[in-house]
Amino acid sequence: MKQLQLSPRLALIADWVPLGTRLADVGTDHAYLPVWLRLHGRVVSAIACDLRQGPLARARETGRTYGADGIAYRLGNGLACVAPEEADTIVIAGMGGENIAAILERAPWTADGAHTLLLQPQSRAEVLRTFLADHGYAIRREALVRDRGTIYPVMEAGGGEMSLTLGQIHAGAALLHDPLGDRYIIEKIIRLQNAVAGLNRSGAQAEKADGLREIVTALLAMREEWRRAKSE
Repeated sequence: MKQLQLSPRLALIADWVPLGTRLADVGTDHAYLPVWLRLHGRVVSAIACDLRQGPLARARETGRTYGADGIAYRLGNGLACVAPEEADTIVIAGMGGENIAAILERAPWTADGAHTLLLQPQSRAEVLRTFLADHGYAIRREALVRDRGTIYPVMEAGGGEMSLTLGQIHAGAALLHDPLGDRYIIEKIIRLQNAVAGLNRSGAQAEKADGLREIVTALLAMREEWRRAKSE
């Protein structure tokens, strides 16, 4: 039987899943992550959740193809199909930061301190970091991974308290020693500068342009912090 290979993004998440945990994978799609974890004996059970029938059918097919047992396949919106006592580790990956935040907001029990959250926003990571800081979560660690030419952040979070600077909201809560940190920050600065230039050309939304410039300034400061941390 052929071996299931995880993408770099999913491989990093898999590496962070605690050994012997009970997993819930929200937005599982093909269920590559829970299937891989069960095949390697990393988790005692898994719940593969998806909002749509199509992805859930693909998830079941992946489980059948690779012979993975111990996985429950559930149709549901976010964590609505998972009871708090059924999982210790919750993975929400491959969707926008706003969507991840909305899923957590509808499941406030995830901030009880008993659950490990592994979160991987495809976009708007700053929205997710802000939500976590404002709703009783703390980011325990964060790392960057390059997958198909794009750099993605991965966060481990749980119930707790944290406060973030503007720079940390946009450049990562704990990425000062990450080897991809400089590139991650530079790409954000370039996108924001292009957005400011577009607003300047339109001659409108001066207040929005000022807000974006403030973020750029914070990111430049974070880049200097990253460079100092790298040289230590």
